[in-house]
Amino acid sequence: MPSQSRRSRAVRWGVPVAAIAVVGAAVGTGPVIAAVQGDPTLPDRTAEQLLAEVAKTARQSQPPAMSGTVVETASLGLPSLPIPGGSSSSPMSLLSGSHTLKVWYGGDDRLRLALPGPMSETDLISTGKGEAWVWQSDANTATRYKLPEGKAGAHATPSVLPTAKTPSDVAAEVLKAADGNTSIRVENGQHIAGRAAYQLVLTPKASTSLVKEVRLALDGENYIPLRVQIYAKGTAEPAFEVGFTQVTFSTPAPENFAFTPPAGAKVEEKTLGAGDGSSGDQGAETPQAADAARSKLRTFGSGWGTIAEVPFSLADLAKPATGERGGKWGGEGDPAKVADSLLKSAKQVSGPWGSGKVLQTKLVSALFTDDGRLLVGAVTPEALAEAAGQK
Repeated sequence: MPSQSRRSRAVRWGVPVAAIAVVGAAVGTGPVIAAVQGDPTLPDRTAEQLLAEVAKTARQSQPPAMSGTVVETASLGLPSLPIPGGSSSSPMSLLSGSHTLKVWYGGDDRLRLALPGPMSETDLISTGKGEAWVWQSDANTATRYKLPEGKAGAHATPSVLPTAKTPSDVAAEVLKAADGNTSIRVENGQHIAGRAAYQLVLTPKASTSLVKEVRLALDGENYIPLRVQIYAKGTAEPAFEVGFTQVTFSTPAPENFAFTPPAGAKVEEKTLGAGDGSSGDQGAETPQAADAARSKLRTFGSGWGTIAEVPFSLADLAKPATGERGGKWGGEGDPAKVADSLLKSAKQVSGPWGSGKVLQTKLVSALFTDDGRLLVGAVTPEALAEAAGQK
């Protein structure tokens, strides 16, 4: 949870300033910025100009007031999985299907995120008064998080909402992967959620990448990402998409950021630490634990071809797993059961590096080695096998 609260506005609401350098490097490789396409509804802009505007917006102390509905859809070509649908806050639910997120931002650290479902709803409400509430209607539980001084409420997204991904979140991650080995062009004449928008089209040149292209739509007035579509090679439809279906850039009503626990609800109190490991939240990660995790991580390649390797044993999947609410995962959504379903479709492979099982989706490949490693990336299985052989 603190790891979420430490995220900067530039990450959550905009595009990193370094992305401008990415475009500059791409321009140096050739004429990768094409002329605008379609009926222009906005002034013509190059990719460099657009990203400069986005970076300028990201540097502002507050993002613009807004409200809207975001829909995230994943179609990775996975087998049928025991994953909860609807408003599930389990990170496993991101692997398939469609999920809706409602967003309100009113300035002064007032934020509300809601994951609605047919029979339940999970809400995060940051009141702007040094506190944030998480309401889980199915468990009839309200948790009040006291925010330390200087911690922006808009950054206090607890791990109970790992599926609360906005287009800005995904856009930031996509642009981290973009490098000088990326072709970029701009399309005009786009309309997303009733808003005139520019669309950046990023095409990886790396032959090992499974990504064909990424389409990033930016609001033509304030340059906030409105939609991100990721296409896999050999496909005509997005394998992953997150975007606004409705958005309004005006200040939401104050009652959207007020919360009173319903009568009979179980109320818990927690405190977010200031990054020193003293957080009262049991899900907090100390700096020491974070450093230990990073020390076990190895990466190969760069940009779209990045591969991550971490210690992993298939035997760990048989151990009881703990959910984000502190209890045991059970029934649908149990990570062990989901992983078991995925591994049933994995193929046995071997090579000079050893043996194991490989799983490939439209966008991501994963290699589970018998000697206790997991290699994963948006690359071909052959690229994973090559990386597995590196010492």
